[in-house]
Amino acid sequence: MALIITDECINCDVCEPECPNEAITPGDEIYEIEASKCTECVGHYDTPQCVEVCPVDCIPKDPDHVETEEALMEKYHRLQG
Repeated sequence: MALIITDECINCDVCEPECPNEAITPGDEIYEIEASKCTECVGHYDTPQCVEVCPVDCIPKDPDHVETEEALMEKYHRLQG
C-alpha cells in the first residue's frame, strides 16, 4: 500500500529528502506522494522514513493504493532497475 500525505501537512520539508524512491514532491499546497514510486521504504528500510520524520503525523496508508508486501518489493526491484 502506498502512503498519502493529508491536508494536515505543514510543508516543513523534512519528508522529501528522506524518501529513497523520490516519490515525494511539493504539490500546489502540500507535499504529495506518487503512488507508483512509493514502496513504504520496503527494500530500503524497515519502516517508512517519511512517517518517522513527520512532526504532525499526516502520512497514513493510502486506501486507494492497497498493495501487499510482495507487491511493494516487486515495485522496489522495478524502480531500482
